[in-house]
Amino acid sequence: MKNKERYYNALIQNQGHINEIDLGEKIQLNEIETREIIAQLLVEHRIAYEVNRNCNYKVVNKNAYR
Repeated sequence: MKNKERYYNALIQNQGHINEIDLGEKIQLNEIETREIIAQLLVEHRIAYEVNRNCNYKVVNKNAYR
């Protein structure tokens, strides 16, 4: 899924500055799409729920999937 990779890369660059929903909107995803992508990334263990400044998710290991 192209949007999932776009969101994942944006999350890496974000470093917790923007909350996860606003980050999705910044790359032109609606809230539903953003939540679906977050769920997929959680299942894949690419992100984890952890409060990281304004964002509630952090990248687990950004080099493992490249």
